Formats: sequence, structure tokens, C-alpha cells
Amino acid sequence: MCTGANYTTKDHYFGRNLDLEFSYNEIVTVTPRNFPFAFRRMPELATHHAIIGMATISDGYPLYYDATNEKGLSMAGLNFPGNADYKPEDPAKTNITPFEFIPWMLGKFETVDQVKAELAAFNLVNIAFSPEFPLSPLHWIISDRTQSITVESVREGLKVYDNPVQVLTNNPPFNIQLFNLNNFMQLSRKPPEQNFSNALPFDVYSRGMGAIGLPGDLSSASRFVKAAFTKLNSESGDSESESISQFFHILGSVAQQRGCVDVGNGKYEITIYSSCCNTDKGIYYYTTYENSQVTGVDMHRENLEGSTLAAYPLIKSQQIAMHN
Repeated sequence: MCTGANYTTKDHYFGRNLDLEFSYNEIVTVTPRNFPFAFRRMPELATHHAIIGMATISDGYPLYYDATNEKGLSMAGLNFPGNADYKPEDPAKTNITPFEFIPWMLGKFETVDQVKAELAAFNLVNIAFSPEFPLSPLHWIISDRTQSITVESVREGLKVYDNPVQVLTNNPPFNIQLFNLNNFMQLSRKPPEQNFSNALPFDVYSRGMGAIGLPGDLSSASRFVKAAFTKLNSESGDSESESISQFFHILGSVAQQRGCVDVGNGKYEITIYSSCCNTDKGIYYYTTYENSQVTGVDMHRENLEGSTLAAYPLIKSQQIAMHN
């Protein structure tokens, strides 16, 4: 499963945890403006906004998990099993396959409002990339500096939700996740107030008791509540160092450790990578399960007028700075 989030200080940051039991050899990928994006049912984008993000490259095509374009618009696809429902082709609509969704939106648009307008006549069509890469059941968080939406293609059709918490996990559908926050309105960053009874003396015996009841398990519904509470209450300075550190702490609050989520056959779901993109500067930062050092790739150090993908394999082994 996965968690996506936004965070804003002086700059805006967007990223996610990818939680799986295996890797698809994902790499940080920069797509320059003149890379020809081919689509199965729509005309090619010969020129488009430059994009940076995490992708698996297959047959020269970047299959993005999460990405940001040079204008600051960002997207991430998160697992949505049992609910995602892709449709047959509809000649009255813009037909885009799920693996093309990120390139199409980030290649063409700059703001969430522009994306909303495009989604009014949009169809996520049931066409797989290849037999080796069948379609994943996904829903998406799409963000700019000022707002986020969640997009879900379900049996009833394409649903577009405003996302005021700017967080997304997995199941259940987003409207249910958002409603569930009502059950946690009593949580607070401040010490609790005594409302139980005046007949008993109560002792605030520990810091953090205002958040008693905050979920700590690794289910997607609980991670949504935990990530939303952590993100909405987060404080940091405006520097790049303080901002990205705080963002990785937000994601770390819902990270998955090997051994805690048993998926069978001796395999465990883990947080394979965590990402944090400064969407204003186009710098993509990441950590991996075994490498807690932050690594960065700056899209503006690439030739964005080119036509060839730039790809950077993940540094997965732990990087330790010895002091003696």
C-alpha cells in the first residue's frame, strides 16, 4: 500500500511512500520537453512540460509512479484494489489509459483547476501497457501549490474529490476516508482537558496524551488518519533542509517496517522508497528502505529541451558518515 502527501513552507513539497513487497526496478526519471509521448487512443505529445519523478522504464517509456512537472503540478498513483474500475473506450471522451494518466496531465497542464476542466470529459480506459505490465488498480492524488484533488475511476464512473487534507492512502474510497476523520475530531496536539467526570482526579502523566486514540496500525484507513493528523499539525522552518526533513518525518510516521505486514510466502510489505519533490525548484529527493540518507536529483540540471530520458538508479545501500 502507499501514502501520498503535500507540505508547504516557503516552497511546496509533494511526495509519497511506496509500500510493496517487491520492486519494479524503479528509477528517478526526467522526461524532457521534446521526448515524444505516445498514447494508445490519443495523439502523440511531441512537445510538453518537462517532468521529474519515479518510474519504471519499459521499452523506452516511463511508467511513472509519482511525478512533478516544471510548472509545479504533481501526481501520484496509489493502490486501490477492489475499487478501481477502468472503462471501455468512449468516442465522446478523452480516452487515456491509467499508465498514461500522469504523462497526459503533467505534460499538458499547470494547475489543478486546468486538470479539473479536463476531467469533465475524461475516460480511464482499460488498456494494459503490455502482458508483462498489466494495469494496476489505482487512484490518484493531483496537487499544485494551493489545492489537491483525488481522482477515482470506480464502477459508478469517474469521481473527482476536492482533497482538503492533501493526503491519500488506499482503501476505502476517498469520500469514506475523509468522512472517517469525524471520528477523530477530539485529537489534539495540546494536553487533554478533563471531561470525564468531576468526581475523579485525573493526571496528565505524559506529554502527547491529547492524541490518545490516534491510530498506529498499518492499515490504509489508519494511515490516512495518522498522516492527516501529522501533516496538518506539522511545523518547521522555511529552509530547504528543515522543510524536506519535516516532510520525510511526515511520511516516516506511516512507514512500514519489514516483518510487520506479512503478505504470505515469506514476503513482507515495506516502504521501498519515500519521495519528496520541491515542486517550485524541480528537485526530487528520496530515501530507500535501506538508505536513510536523502538523495536528490535536480531536473533543471538536465537538458530539458532534449528528447532523451535521463534516468538515475536508486542508491539503495545505507550511506553512513563516520565521525572518527
